[in-house]
Amino acid sequence: MNDSGDIDGGNVGAGENGRPGVVSAGVESSGVASDDEMVDIVDENDLVIEVVPRRVMRRDRLRHRAVFVAVVDSRARLLVHRRSESKDLWPGWFDLAVGGVVVHGEDWSMAARRELREEMGIEADEFVPLDEGRPRSYDDHEVSLIGRCWRVRHDGPVTFVDAEVAEAWWLARHEVESLIANERVLPDSLALVWPSLAGML
Repeated sequence: MNDSGDIDGGNVGAGENGRPGVVSAGVESSGVASDDEMVDIVDENDLVIEVVPRRVMRRDRLRHRAVFVAVVDSRARLLVHRRSESKDLWPGWFDLAVGGVVVHGEDWSMAARRELREEMGIEADEFVPLDEGRPRSYDDHEVSLIGRCWRVRHDGPVTFVDAEVAEAWWLARHEVESLIANERVLPDSLALVWPSLAGML
């Protein structure tokens, strides 16, 4: 980041909605998660009990693994993004973390690195656990999952590689709190990531 507030690959400034630190990064592809990709279904102890296509997992609200990666810059701002309208769950909502479903054959770390790379074009060296290394459960009427959460440090560049992200902003803690109070924010990230992350911003 330079003195003018620009990030390589996108401009950072005042967003059209008045949000500071908007990242306008180019989309490199139009890929979204396939309904046919295979997903491990797990029990309450995180043991695999079945492998099904993603569409079946969503349709039947089956418990699966998911990863969450909070991206924080050197000014202690959080990279918050708005999801693409093409997402199969909560399209157009705001999210406090990069992440997604762990697909069959991946471990937690592989999935976290893949999601960070695919959604933001970020290759991070250090993933700091926000969950003390223990998976946490989240359930609501839309989704049932067991998640792992990390924090990474990154100052740019940011590129929306797979078209799952519509736009993004670097926000200070009070701005994140305002966003949570006034916008639709993903409830799983809010429940699993924000309680551990808030005090770090």
